[in-house]
Amino acid sequence: MPLFDMPLEELRVYKPQRSEPADFDNFWRETLSEARQHDLSATFEPADSGLQTIDVYDVTFAGFGGAPIKGWYFVPRHLPAPLPAVVQYIGYGGGRGYPLEWLEFPSAGFAQLVMDTRGQGSVWRRGDTADMPNGANPAIPGYMTQGILDPHTYYYRRLYTDAVRAVDALLTRDEVDRRRIAVTGTSQGGGLSIAVAGLRADVAFCLPDVPFLLHFRRAVDITPTNPYLEIARYLSTHRDRIDVVFNTLAYFDGVNFAARMQAEAFYSVGIMDTVCPPSTVYASYNHVRSQKRIVEYHFNNHEGGGAQHLQEKIRFLREMWPA
Repeated sequence: MPLFDMPLEELRVYKPQRSEPADFDNFWRETLSEARQHDLSATFEPADSGLQTIDVYDVTFAGFGGAPIKGWYFVPRHLPAPLPAVVQYIGYGGGRGYPLEWLEFPSAGFAQLVMDTRGQGSVWRRGDTADMPNGANPAIPGYMTQGILDPHTYYYRRLYTDAVRAVDALLTRDEVDRRRIAVTGTSQGGGLSIAVAGLRADVAFCLPDVPFLLHFRRAVDITPTNPYLEIARYLSTHRDRIDVVFNTLAYFDGVNFAARMQAEAFYSVGIMDTVCPPSTVYASYNHVRSQKRIVEYHFNNHEGGGAQHLQEKIRFLREMWPA
């Protein structure tokens, strides 16, 4: 895959002006306040996973609108509390899958909550959380234009709220150290981790990998593949709604959340990424004001650093939080 975005020296300093609605903070303050009017109702039911060194729990908590959101929670056995903890968000089209797919962080000594993604979980990993009520089921994408004509009805308002509430659910656990919370994910999961770190001051570390949901206007203009292409296709038939669409997306842009992040950031980027172009990742990264670091995978597309970078993330957190 050839380079198609800016030269690397330009990427490293790329810091576009942010497009931010005047009521951005009020919008999210009101959204999260509404969500917290619903009792969190977090439950952790022991799950028989067959594992001998990790306890697994089937999680349910109330997300946006009080809707039940599923997840998995993992606790390494025989380690003293309080434990550092990781909240993991999932890439586009994927769901929580099975417990055996999430063993890296608990095997390294971290408690971990994996949040299912409402309405998704039918493309490359199964999910168990519906988006709409009345018997709806996880479905095939796309989600990028659902409710996109108003930020109050946009799909990602629900999903970002769920992601914040997932941290609330994690913090109900007595064995978790509230001062040592990290959020992470790949692609869509990376975008969710940036949003959560921008909305919560109590997150210590944000570790987004090849993140999605950033710098929407440039992403839609230059990206040749889904999911951003869903928006371009929508606008190709709704030609009179360009301004409305990008006004909505400004409330969900990871560039704006990055500027509010207080957590220490540890990004990764694929320099040949045609799904989440590197310029969109740097647009977010370069607006982070807290301590930060980015790892560049020059010859990689959207797979980024793969298992090598997962190892780097575990090493990074271990250096920050020695056992």
